[in-house]
Amino acid sequence: MRFVMEVDLSAMADGRESDELARILRYWAGGVKQLRLTPGTSQALYDSEYTEVGSWQIEE
Repeated sequence: MRFVMEVDLSAMADGRESDELARILRYWAGGVKQLRLTPGTSQALYDSEYTEVGSWQIEE
C-alpha cells in the first residue's frame, strides 16, 4: 500500500509556492491519524485561496 501526494506548484501564486506547500503539508500531517488508510481513498488538495492544486490517494 502507498500514500501518494501530488501538488502542482505552478498552480500556486508566484513567490508563495514554498509557503503554500508548507501549509498543505502541515495540514495533512496533522490530520493523518484521522485518515482512512485503505486503497482507493483520496482527497483533493487546495491552496489558501481554495484553488485545487493537487490530491493525495492511497494505492494498493
